[in-house]
Amino acid sequence: MLHTKDIIREIWDAQGYGNLAVWDDGTTRVVEPGQVPMKDNIPPRAIFKPLPLVGIFPMLDHALGDGILQDTIEEMIRSSGGEITRE
Repeated sequence: MLHTKDIIREIWDAQGYGNLAVWDDGTTRVVEPGQVPMKDNIPPRAIFKPLPLVGIFPMLDHALGDGILQDTIEEMIRSSGGEITRE
């Protein structure tokens, strides 16, 4: 199962390097915009664009505590059929 705050940390670290692909097992990979990578012939559950999501926060702790950001990430994962938790 995916964890919201782990994904936020990964998105934070990906800023300026590309988009962040996330698979159901928690694996992440920074990818170029427009690229859809495969892992064991499985596409990612979601691809996040870091700057629009976390670029507004001055510090990682602010991003981790933002309920709207958490809701946004969880909605994207769930709408694609994935499971995610804040715990």
